[in-house]
Amino acid sequence: MHSVSVVVPVYRGEQTITALVQELDRYSRPSRTSGGIPFIVDEIILVHDNGPDRSDVVVQRLAHDFRQVRAVWLSRNFGQDAATIAGMAVAQGQWIVTMDEDGQHDPVFIADFLDAALAERADLVYSKPTNTRPHGFLRNLTSRGSKIVLATVFAFPDSTRFESFRLIRGDIGRQLAEVAANGVYLDVALTWVVGNAISAPVVLRAEGREESGYNYRRLFSLFWKMVLCSGTRGLRLVSLLGVTLALAGGVMAAVIICQALFGANNDPEGWASMIVVLLLCSGAILFSLGLIAEYLGVALHILVGKPLYLTVDSPTPRPDNIARTSSSEHRVTEHHAAVVAAVATEKGQGE
Repeated sequence: MHSVSVVVPVYRGEQTITALVQELDRYSRPSRTSGGIPFIVDEIILVHDNGPDRSDVVVQRLAHDFRQVRAVWLSRNFGQDAATIAGMAVAQGQWIVTMDEDGQHDPVFIADFLDAALAERADLVYSKPTNTRPHGFLRNLTSRGSKIVLATVFAFPDSTRFESFRLIRGDIGRQLAEVAANGVYLDVALTWVVGNAISAPVVLRAEGREESGYNYRRLFSLFWKMVLCSGTRGLRLVSLLGVTLALAGGVMAAVIICQALFGANNDPEGWASMIVVLLLCSGAILFSLGLIAEYLGVALHILVGKPLYLTVDSPTPRPDNIARTSSSEHRVTEHHAAVVAAVATEKGQGE
């Protein structure tokens, strides 16, 4: 029997996480894949990432109603990758499945992941959507473009599918979670420790909420995080940019000298071209310095000990919870006073 731990980072899951847990609950009893492999989902780890809605209330209720649900509370919002790694750190199953909260990922494909992993002797299985993602045209276009840039310019491995619906061997996931430092991107970190990664086809469903949890600013932040996590290739690109500008400057200098020596007009045009070159070079220098500063910032965070995430024992209390607690304590106090008064009355009557 293969035990599976499902890790779900929860940011805005108030409307969707209950339905997902109910679907996963079907696999809390022994099941078999189409290939005849027995498995069971023996724990569902919900990592609360301090979103803007009342997801914490829903997670608390689910942890009370379902025996296999475990809640992990983060001290603040750390992002999807950090929340996923926090869940992987406490997972106990032989396999770890990571999936989103919004209902796009169908739990039925967990069985297909297991069949593919055991058939190919793979430690990591990524989902490979066979249908168009249920997003807008512009978001799908920018997502595809960013993947092309990362694969070509930054030489990301082909096995990196950038999918949050994945199956990871349990011992690899737990040990990776222990050593992951601040600024790490999970898919990139997996390429450091996994030699055989494959993909399995899945069908994505529509999100269970009207508005996506990611806006373009957050998506660009994820893209930039992947760039910084890719290693020193970004710094090599800075060096390549400097060499390219130096060669272009040499060619332009040769053209200007030839015009001055052999041209009919001995006064070469300079102001417009000089301004263009100045703006181009200064922009390249500032971009290079900014990229180097970003790398130094990541290294500084690691040196000063900035954690990737921090867990707490319970979510931050809400005002309505505090109000209910206060009213309950008030009722207990009134009841206690009434009991004391009754006892005193009976004692007086006895005397």
